Amino acid sequence: MNYFYDPLNAACKSVTGAVSRGSELALNIYRDDGGEEDFSAEVCALVLRRDGGEEREFPMRKTERGFFLCLRFRETGLYFYYFKLRDGRSLGCGKFRKAVQTWEPQTWQITVCDENYRTPAWFKGTVMYQIFPDRFFRAAGEYPVKPYKKLREDWGGTPSFRPNEYGKILNNDFFGGNLEGIRQKLPYLKDLHVGAIYLNPIFEAYSNHRYDTGDYEKIDPLLGTEEDFEMLVSDARALGIAVILDGVFNHTGDDSRYFNKFGRYDSVGAYQSPSSPYIGWYRFREYPDSYESWWGIETLPAVEENSESYQNFICGEKGVVRTWLSRGTGGWRLDVADELPDFFLRKVRAAAKAENPEAIVIGEVWEDASNKIAYDERREYLQGRELDSVMNYPLKDGILNFVRTGNSAQLRETVAMLLDNYPKETLDCLMNVLGTHDTVRAVTVFGEKICTDKEEMARARLPEEEAARAEEKLRMAAVLQYTLPGVPCVYYGDEIGLQGYADPFCRGCFDWSKADCALHAFYRKLGEIRTARFPDVFRDGVYRELYADGGCIVYERRKNNEAVVVAVNNSAGEYAVRTKCAYREQLSGKTTCGDFVIPPFSYGIYAKK
Repeated sequence: MNYFYDPLNAACKSVTGAVSRGSELALNIYRDDGGEEDFSAEVCALVLRRDGGEEREFPMRKTERGFFLCLRFRETGLYFYYFKLRDGRSLGCGKFRKAVQTWEPQTWQITVCDENYRTPAWFKGTVMYQIFPDRFFRAAGEYPVKPYKKLREDWGGTPSFRPNEYGKILNNDFFGGNLEGIRQKLPYLKDLHVGAIYLNPIFEAYSNHRYDTGDYEKIDPLLGTEEDFEMLVSDARALGIAVILDGVFNHTGDDSRYFNKFGRYDSVGAYQSPSSPYIGWYRFREYPDSYESWWGIETLPAVEENSESYQNFICGEKGVVRTWLSRGTGGWRLDVADELPDFFLRKVRAAAKAENPEAIVIGEVWEDASNKIAYDERREYLQGRELDSVMNYPLKDGILNFVRTGNSAQLRETVAMLLDNYPKETLDCLMNVLGTHDTVRAVTVFGEKICTDKEEMARARLPEEEAARAEEKLRMAAVLQYTLPGVPCVYYGDEIGLQGYADPFCRGCFDWSKADCALHAFYRKLGEIRTARFPDVFRDGVYRELYADGGCIVYERRKNNEAVVVAVNNSAGEYAVRTKCAYREQLSGKTTCGDFVIPPFSYGIYAKK
């Protein structure tokens, strides 16, 4: 006898995705045999295991069409389950989360989150834009350059990447992008329908990436002054754009006020004296030259999050988190969230929400954040006390793979995983990226040119025809990025086809001569469709897959009676859509009356006329 169970079908699992503590969850298994077989002797039981606990069996009640069970969870956490049948076989999680009969079942997951878990409403449905400050736009002005920093005058040149005579890459070349430059380009961002800007670190630091924080309380002078920062935040807010800062709280720079390895600060750093007020912030193996650092990089000494002094400095009432939120920013992106203990993440979130309940807290997590294990510990990111959102690298990989290969399987599996494992409050806030400062740029990925070392990467540029083909693939990827659940985050320059391999080449200068290109207009149209034409649908509308095979995926986003259908055909085949309704394709403006065709290697966003 065959049975049907799909946790993404509300008839099978009454709540799609995570479940709130204390709420009721109904599970239904259905016979899938046409009703011809007698199943009066059949029995079925739910086998449920709380994370770290033992399996427990719960008999299911027989119904006219299958089996039923109602659950209520009293504790937050992760639960794993499958169904046991009478003959010893089981129903377990199969392809795209649908049930398969097997002797060795794979489990489904139930994430139980806090009943009061809410994420910022303003963030849902917006468009996000990531800026690497040194490379976006250089406004004229006098900005102090410290002797160990090299200010370049060749905007658009190749970032320095070769090691020095000691084998170290210094990252101390600066192109001079600044906060005033970002402020001057706010109308450009508004035209793209951007509602949130995520800035890579802006605090004083030695390097151009500024992940080696020197002073959490000071804007890097090469970026501008506090007045420049306040003007940027104020002008952005006036345009309906929030500024989100990068919080690097797992490590500082060795050249910092707190460690002060080179004595450049007027403080007594932990490296200089065991009597330093910051000595408890770091973990020394053999003082002072042997200390724990991020991934063994000695310029990034790791902090001791158990230090009460450090906790108060970051999360206290007058700490870093609250201070910068009090100046009008919209939230924090937390660097290497995997490296921050759960208790520390809870303190960061509590501090942020105490200052502004609508502040967004986003974690850098590269895998399924609902069940991530880091350093042999199961993390609790999405259970309601730590993060609002995460960087959605799994979706990035799924989209890029589908567009490159024409095989939709990885993308569909990823979307199904997100729908099944994540709270809806998180799902609608996911930071959906195609590229970041840590990854190869999307156009370069689609160019399919393989480089074996950084010397090749530095020279590599796609010929014009190859670049045009890669940009057309980027358009297809962007349609998915803008319409799947979550918030699209455009990495600066993607909208003009900026190329670049891995760090530092993915951190090149924005080419403002291309700001009015056709690709830019395409991104502007996507932003308009998302934020102006169908804001409710893309804010928190439900997702439903309508059709999919290897090379084509068609899905619906729906909120109440409004729906948008997205079709992406990355194959040489042609697909016919049977309908009696008239649809308008939103990118081209063309109207269809009744049946219409999805041509090979095409995409469309359709809404009833």
